[in-house]
Amino acid sequence: MSDIQPFRQTVESFIASRGWTPTRFGRTVAGDPLFVFDLREGREPRSETRTRILKAMQEYGETKTRAPMRIGVAGLGNVGATLVSILQKDADSLTKKLGRQIVVTSVAARSRSRDRGVDISGLEWFDDPVALAKSPDIDLFVELIGGEDGPALAAVRAALEIGRPVVTANKALLAKHGVSLARLAEESGAQLGFEAAVAGGIPVIKTLREGLGTASIARVYGIMNGTCNYILTRMGEEPIDFSECLRDAQDLGYAEADPTFDVEGFDTAHKLSILSTLCFGYEIAPDRIHVEGITRITQADIRVAADLGYKIKLLGIAQRSDDGIEQRVHPTLVPKSSAIAGVDGVMNAISLETDHVHELLLAGPGAGGPPTASSVLSDILDIARGAKVPPLGVPSPELLPYKQAPMRAHEGGYYIRLNAKDVPGALAAIATRMAEKGISIESVIQRPDLHVIEPADTDIVTRTVVLLTQDTLESNVREALDLIAADGVIVGRPQLIRIETL
Repeated sequence: MSDIQPFRQTVESFIASRGWTPTRFGRTVAGDPLFVFDLREGREPRSETRTRILKAMQEYGETKTRAPMRIGVAGLGNVGATLVSILQKDADSLTKKLGRQIVVTSVAARSRSRDRGVDISGLEWFDDPVALAKSPDIDLFVELIGGEDGPALAAVRAALEIGRPVVTANKALLAKHGVSLARLAEESGAQLGFEAAVAGGIPVIKTLREGLGTASIARVYGIMNGTCNYILTRMGEEPIDFSECLRDAQDLGYAEADPTFDVEGFDTAHKLSILSTLCFGYEIAPDRIHVEGITRITQADIRVAADLGYKIKLLGIAQRSDDGIEQRVHPTLVPKSSAIAGVDGVMNAISLETDHVHELLLAGPGAGGPPTASSVLSDILDIARGAKVPPLGVPSPELLPYKQAPMRAHEGGYYIRLNAKDVPGALAAIATRMAEKGISIESVIQRPDLHVIEPADTDIVTRTVVLLTQDTLESNVREALDLIAADGVIVGRPQLIRIETL
């Protein structure tokens, strides 16, 4: 038997015993993804190469004796309970992948007696999440409490201050304190993972931090809230109004009892501010985002959009220009032919426009126990493997001070719905004010089936009019609408929706 044959057998045995693919062996052990394929085709690596690989296989085998990674989980809601269940159920397969056990040893939550559908009887209980974060009996702290301040912030800080890695799904916390927490993690040498904080099960954070190389991102946009997307999808499929869709979303568990944070766009704004920092290298600035929700979207808006070949989606959009960064959240008319228009129900989607790969669309479930817990787990696995990247993509001292760009003109113009008084000259007055602000009207739509009754319409006869403008500045549109309202020819607040060509 030649010297090479025992080597080949050792390699094949190593691969088979771990259930690996040849490519994984090549990347993980040999440093060449094609190594095993070449070996099988008769390649005979040099003696020093064989020695190096045999040593690497031996060292990898020795990692099985490493102590387990002990996890402390604070927050046992839907996501926390699902994470604990996954780590318990898939313990053996995770050990094979890592060569090291991952074990939940401790938890913290509000109530000990609540049935969460997972066995926590053998786990150490902490009433105080900060005490859990500091416990010497854990190696990694998972924060799933929620909230931008309070115990969530205190616990995450406590862990990072002692150099303990942290994984969180808390977008509100990161939007408000992300820069200071990233700085604290870098100073203490701890890792900070937050894949689950944006778009649930979609690996957009990992893609931005590690997957795009030197690609420069010009714009990021997407559907980032499953509650809003579900409501708008239902309104597009059935002749029901916003309030009825919202009640259904609450009954199905897609919306909270108080849905304000979701339907008014603030949840999307928090997520967008995190993505914007990772994309453009500026400090997180959630309070510098133009935010509109979906509560004023009506069936009339949905029907007109459909007739014109559009769907209405709540989008978060951030883009870079010479003037700085523009961030905005608002309902948007998107072409039915666009990829993002096909993302319906509770699904989320993030689109990245880059100079290398042009447009990359990542879509998947944006919320819920299993998808979000899966993203939490991916961060845990990366930390267990020793992966280490700056939490916000670049070291925190290199983040640029946020520079807000003015809202720009957008190709496709604007959709405007208003209730005009049914009096002679009303439409002429509206058109005159638009012209004074340099706004060209592409079309006017007035149909009986589109009439929207505003609370102020009670004693006034009105006609619902929809205007579509050509490209213009939003400031001009809003100034024109203010003048129209001051003229007294409309009733109620106009509806203004951007049209994006995407």
